[in-house]
Amino acid sequence: MQAVMETIFDIIYLTTVISLGIIMIRKSRGRMQYKVFGIMAVILGAGDSFHLIPRAVALCTTGLEHYTQALGIGKLVTSITMTIFYILLYHIWRMRYHVTGKNILTAAVYFLAALRIVLCLMPQNQWTSANAPLQWGIYRNLPFAALGLLIIILFYQRTRKGKDRPFRFMWLTITLSFAFYIPVVLFSDRFPAAGMLMIPKTCAYVWTVLIGFLDMKN
Repeated sequence: MQAVMETIFDIIYLTTVISLGIIMIRKSRGRMQYKVFGIMAVILGAGDSFHLIPRAVALCTTGLEHYTQALGIGKLVTSITMTIFYILLYHIWRMRYHVTGKNILTAAVYFLAALRIVLCLMPQNQWTSANAPLQWGIYRNLPFAALGLLIIILFYQRTRKGKDRPFRFMWLTITLSFAFYIPVVLFSDRFPAAGMLMIPKTCAYVWTVLIGFLDMKN
């Protein structure tokens, strides 16, 4: 039952975010903010597919333990594409609120993103191992969490200051995604049920994409 329900959920999720992203790219009509938003959505879905598709196949066939290598590589790809997702979201923030300068802020975003990617690529992560070390999961997610917190603050401040109603919950979607993601990193190995938090985390990302899509439509 879990295999069927989770697979259906993943198909709906991937189809939704990639489709919305493609629509935004095609219908942005020169509005760079929405084109970048569409690219961001496609990267989100495409990156997650590297992990979710092998997981669905594993659940529907011989089990997760027989797909350790594919799942590990998928997690690595997803980790990198999620980092790119937040870089693009930062640039959407700059475009939407006509932010210029702030070179130190931009440098901080790229530094945290680069540090995250470098840590993800370190062999100590043992991505293809069934017993990947928890401490490296924490190491690589520290700069990622810092990057996410920075984006949360930026959107929160701007939406409150400028009364940007369409984007008023953008900071909340990011906050929720991290609130559901962090317990998975810390506790899923010891308490597998914690992995279920990836479902509301995924819903938070869909909400993020929908905010941009609905704003473009209006």
